[in-house]
Amino acid sequence: MRAELDKRAMAALSSGHLATDFANGALPALLPFFVDKFELSYTLAAAVVFASAVSSSIVQPLFGLWSDRRGAIWLLPGGVALAGIGIALAAVAPTYSLVLVCVIVSGLGVAAFHPEGSKFAAFAGGRRRASAMSLFSIGGNLGFALGPTVATPLVLAFGLAGGLLLALPCLAVAVTLLLLAPFLGSFAPDNGRQIQTDEPDRLGALMLLLGVIAFRSVAWFGLITFVPLWEVSLGHSKAHGNHLLSLMLLAGGVGTLAAGPLADRFGRRPVLVASSAATAPLILVFVIVGGVPGAIALAGVGISVIATFGVTMVMSQEYLPRHIGMASGLSIGLSIGLGGVGAVALGAVADSIDLRAAMYVTAVAALVALVLAGLLPSSRSSRRLAAEPVAP
Repeated sequence: MRAELDKRAMAALSSGHLATDFANGALPALLPFFVDKFELSYTLAAAVVFASAVSSSIVQPLFGLWSDRRGAIWLLPGGVALAGIGIALAAVAPTYSLVLVCVIVSGLGVAAFHPEGSKFAAFAGGRRRASAMSLFSIGGNLGFALGPTVATPLVLAFGLAGGLLLALPCLAVAVTLLLLAPFLGSFAPDNGRQIQTDEPDRLGALMLLLGVIAFRSVAWFGLITFVPLWEVSLGHSKAHGNHLLSLMLLAGGVGTLAAGPLADRFGRRPVLVASSAATAPLILVFVIVGGVPGAIALAGVGISVIATFGVTMVMSQEYLPRHIGMASGLSIGLSIGLGGVGAVALGAVADSIDLRAAMYVTAVAALVALVLAGLLPSSRSSRRLAAEPVAP
């Protein structure tokens, strides 16, 4: 294992993560415009997020399995390009069904990038794996924050046709990753060798962690889906709601910078439990109090939730050390996809009761995540990963 973190490689991988999640993050900002254009209910609006979650998350373990068995560095530029093209076409789709198709295409690009990107981040991070995952994650956090920040003024200025411009930064990053593919490939184990370890896979601990991520994601997807719509329901503008969404996401990026080094120093589990404990109370402050205190609380939610994305990714790889691509696909993909399913259920709650009730359910989901996090064992291993020969 490399001793030091390679900054050039991490910059490239983090940029790719930024671009894919930029496309993904533009979707919540487009939702209010889709609601107006197609006269959607809350359930149908949440179904768009669900389509994105399924295509971008649930299939990620399959890409992770492919990555572990064969390696597929071309998924890095290919995934970024597909994510950007899909969301751009979704903005100009003439029917609701075509919006869903384009969102699914974009989601598949996101799914293709993440397992391979997180695996190479682990390779390039050396012994500072949690710090490397934080750097990788912050690219995604910033991208998700920039998505609504860029998408909203584009649509306000040019109509939904302005969404076509969302593809440009993704395509630029895709070309860069394509050119850097030989350099990034040098961090993988030598040809004919794969990552081996004496540490066993701990499937029970991994399943418990996936439960934490799933309930955390129910709360998270609920917020990114309904924060803009919640503000509109209170009489504020669509731009105001999207600005609050961007605040939450940008604050999370700041938290990510601290979470990785803290997890390397004090342990993954204590950082995860502490951040989980803050989430539900902060959601309640946002919903019940609102105003400036609510905006500050929403920023706190961003810090407490987003900051642990990289931590849980590292924990999944340490619980499943023999299959880190699969572990990444499961932690980012399947469990987050289940959170997207939860977002549809929250949409049904909003339609059948009201939007406030749905926001309260997000706080309950965060509490369940806290309980499960408290049951997790330590993820640190006593032995280091090493590359060993594999018989042809």
